[in-house]
Amino acid sequence: MKKNVKKVLNNNKKPIIIGTIGAGIAALAVGLGKAIKSMKANAKAQREADKAEFEAAKAEAKANFEENRGHNTYAKAKADAKKSWDDAHMSPSERAAKEQEARDTRIAEAKARTEEANARYNAAKK
Repeated sequence: MKKNVKKVLNNNKKPIIIGTIGAGIAALAVGLGKAIKSMKANAKAQREADKAEFEAAKAEAKANFEENRGHNTYAKAKADAKKSWDDAHMSPSERAAKEQEARDTRIAEAKARTEEANARYNAAKK
C-alpha cells in the first residue's frame, strides 16, 4: 500500500506545478498588458504635443512670411546671409566661445528663475 500512496503523491505534484506556472504566466501577461497600455497612452500624449508644436511652428512661419511680405526683404536676406557667412567662417575656438556664452546666459536665466521660485515658496510657506 505504501507504493500506491507514493504514486498518488507524485502524480498530484504535476498539476500544482503546471498551475503555478500558468498563474505566473497570467501575472506576466497582466503586467505586460498594463505596460503596453501605458506606452500607448504616452505615445498618444506625445503625438498630441508634437502636433501642437508643429501647428505652432507652422503658424509662426505663416505670420513671419506675412509680416515680411514686401517689407525689407532684401535687407533681411542680406543680414541673414551675413550672419550665416560669419557663422561659417568662425574659427572653432570662436564658435566654442559663442556657444559657451549662450550656455552661460541660459544658466543665468535658469538660476534667476530658481531664485524667484524659492522666494515665492518661502513667501507661501510663511
